[in-house]
Amino acid sequence: MKIKTAVYVKSAALASQFIEDNLYKIALVGRSNVGKSSFINSLVNRRKLAHTSSSPGKTQTANYYLINDLFYLVDLPGYGYAKRDKTTRAAFGKLIENYLLQFRPQAVMQLIDCRHDPTENDKMMYEWLTYHFYTPYILLTKADKISKNQMNKALKTAKEYFPDTPHPAILYSAQSGQGKEEVLRLLHSLTAANQSNES
Repeated sequence: MKIKTAVYVKSAALASQFIEDNLYKIALVGRSNVGKSSFINSLVNRRKLAHTSSSPGKTQTANYYLINDLFYLVDLPGYGYAKRDKTTRAAFGKLIENYLLQFRPQAVMQLIDCRHDPTENDKMMYEWLTYHFYTPYILLTKADKISKNQMNKALKTAKEYFPDTPHPAILYSAQSGQGKEEVLRLLHSLTAANQSNES
C-alpha cells in the first residue's frame, strides 16, 4: 500500500462524538508514551499530523485520521499512566471501552514498547480484547533503541505473551522506518479484504 493522503478528521471525547460511517476503522491502543503518535506520523510521512509529546498521557480523546479516503486510524487514549488522577484514568478507560464495545472497529493494533517485557496493563488490555472477540495485531515500537539480539528476544516474548494474534508481532521504528513496509502490507490486506466484502 502507498499512502497518498492522510487527514486529521476530528477528536472525540464522548461516545456521541464517535464517527459512524461505513469506512474501515483500525483502533490503536497502547500504554501512555508507547509512541502511537510517532507511529502514525512515520507511517504517513507527515511529521506533525499526530501531535507528539515527551510527556505521557497527552492523548485524551479518540483521534481520527483518514487514510487514502479509505480507512481510519483511530488513536485511542493511552492506558496505564500512574500519574493521572483516579477519576481521569477511569474516564479514559471508559472512553476506550465504549469505543471498542459499542462501535466495534474492524481491527485493533496494540502497540508495545519492545525495550521492556509487556507490562501488566499490556497483558490486561490484550486479555480484555481477546475476551471481547478481538484478535489484536501486535506492534513492538522503538525498535531502533535495541540490539539485534534484543529484537529476537522481544519477538519471542511477544509470541509467548500474545499467542492468539492473527499475524506475527512486527518490530517498528518511527525513527529508522523498520517495519513500515510490513505494516503497509498488513493494512493493504485488511482494507482490501473489506473492499471485497462490500463489493
